[in-house]
Amino acid sequence: MPSWRIRIHAGWTRAGRIQADRTRTGPDQVSAAHESRPANALRIGVLGGGQLGRMLGLAGVPLGFRCLFLDPAADACAAAAGEVLQAAFDDEAAALALARRVDVATFDFENVPESSARAVEAVCPLYPGSKALGASQDRLVEKDLLSSLGAAVPPYHGVASRAELLDALDSVGYPAVLKTRRFGYDGKGQAVLRDGEDLERAWQQLGDSPLILEAFVPFQAECSLIGVRGRQGTTQGTTQGTTRGTTRFWPLTRNVHARGILALSLPGVFDDALQREAERIVQRLMDRLEYTGVLTVEFFLHQGRLLANEFAPRVHNSGHWTIDGAECSQFENHLRAIAGLPLGGTGMTRHSLMFNWIGGLPSRDAALAIDGLHWHEYGKQARPGRKVGHATLTAPSDAALRENAERLAALAGGQFPELLGSLLSGT
Repeated sequence: MPSWRIRIHAGWTRAGRIQADRTRTGPDQVSAAHESRPANALRIGVLGGGQLGRMLGLAGVPLGFRCLFLDPAADACAAAAGEVLQAAFDDEAAALALARRVDVATFDFENVPESSARAVEAVCPLYPGSKALGASQDRLVEKDLLSSLGAAVPPYHGVASRAELLDALDSVGYPAVLKTRRFGYDGKGQAVLRDGEDLERAWQQLGDSPLILEAFVPFQAECSLIGVRGRQGTTQGTTQGTTRGTTRFWPLTRNVHARGILALSLPGVFDDALQREAERIVQRLMDRLEYTGVLTVEFFLHQGRLLANEFAPRVHNSGHWTIDGAECSQFENHLRAIAGLPLGGTGMTRHSLMFNWIGGLPSRDAALAIDGLHWHEYGKQARPGRKVGHATLTAPSDAALRENAERLAALAGGQFPELLGSLLSGT
């Protein structure tokens, strides 16, 4: 059987994109040549070219890093931060071509096929590895893993047939949430079941896929903890004692969603006991997965305790505030970790609040007139439900943050005033 390789054309094409074509060749003809470059110019491969990849690439510039992205979209927004190899995520030949041009690789979303991740791992270091990627891609495997680590989770059951769904409902009861086990994000691939009519509609929509049924949680708040674990192999004290690999955590962040998509994130509002509880869970998960890089666990706060909902083996939307409001951003620290560099601090430098722009942008010029506003556009075409940018407000005091947040919410309109009111009131 002939093998395939991607031939990268020299030079740039439209929007800084490099093109790939396939030619039949034997394995002895595949070249892994790296161009000459400055000593610190580490080459980072990123599977994914969305806004998370874009922000990784931008964070790498001050470190002397250069990013090469793989993404199927002709208009991948990471093109603003580096070269983009346009190819499907399941194109293992393209993944190999990327791996041969870089020193270390990562990914910017967890639905990269595990086969492509393994293809990259065979050629260059991939952080986090395919083990973490595979665990995060299946909600049932994910829940089993979190539960095995001692994390409290909502009651759940795997569902492979309608009969199993009915049995699971007998155990969990209404209301419940039916989800596909794989490839769900931002509220996609799930349905809330409140009665038999909901069950029938959901089964028609989702029944062709392996499923998981979870108890509906009437939570007090949604929150997330983002941590970063280095690959130095050093030892550092934590709330659990000591662990291999330096690990640091940003403040636990309260999140508000609109139609299943993150709308607002407010860090530093939970007490130390909840912070330590969340850190213990994330630390155990990182240790079990032998993790390198940034990892996020999303929680429900229910009756005063944390219930682990899911984890993301990557930089996370709820951590965008760290670019402007923390000692070192999640993006820079992820790059530091996978490059084997010392990790940066994760403390808040100012009171911060992130607004996610979904489906369109408010007036940039009017927003920039608000004190402490940091504007981030992704260069994406606006469409309903699409994340096209964010803004982070920073302020020297909680009172100043609230005042400016109310101004920005009024400017943005839509659901933002109501969502912000809920966030700031703690309801």
